[in-house]
Amino acid sequence: MNYLTEERQNALSSEYVLGSLHGPARIRFQRLLMQHNSMRHTLWRWESRLNELGTALPDVQPAPEVWERIQARLGFTTVPPVTSSNVVSLPQRKPRALQWLAGLSAAAAILMAVLLVNLQPVEPLLPGQIAVVQSEKAQALWLIELREDQLLVTATDKFKALDNQDYELWMVAADGRPPISLGLLPKQGKLSLPRSVLFDQVQVAALAVSLEPLGGSPTGQPTTVLYTAELVAM
Repeated sequence: MNYLTEERQNALSSEYVLGSLHGPARIRFQRLLMQHNSMRHTLWRWESRLNELGTALPDVQPAPEVWERIQARLGFTTVPPVTSSNVVSLPQRKPRALQWLAGLSAAAAILMAVLLVNLQPVEPLLPGQIAVVQSEKAQALWLIELREDQLLVTATDKFKALDNQDYELWMVAADGRPPISLGLLPKQGKLSLPRSVLFDQVQVAALAVSLEPLGGSPTGQPTTVLYTAELVAM
């Protein structure tokens, strides 16, 4: 099928912006964006048209528990088991001296907890966007958090890296410009990448991951595109 006809490009771009392009067809379209300037221009035109309608909708801020459940479902955090409130343990009488010591220990523990809460800095939940890079089997490989001043990337235990090659992250802008490198992805653990100023200047059609020689792309453009992902608002 020729995806580069004007009619086909318009159909795919409109469905992509509306969110009705799913599964392998959506992944195939994101890879076409990496390869064809005309496809990115068409997508930019449709985003410009349809996003004007979206600005009339009110913003809805999700509850913090939503983000916690998303992280747990993707395997980045664990949810502690919930104990049943119906089970009641019967207290046992203790000698008076042991009761006094237990009370003193409890008071000390409470005081220590209060001091720790007051002294420990709390990291605020910054508004931003996230992207989950998935394999062909829908396994989460990287979690990418777009924050105010950085990209925080976490590799999952599902990702099996090649020792003799690197994985590079790219921004695919919708205005037709070539893909922009955002840096090399971690093969394990977490890594902070600098946030490109282009995130605030262009429409981001997708993020992409390419397989590269050690050190990154030798040409300044993706060598072999492996995965694509979308940024979604938190």
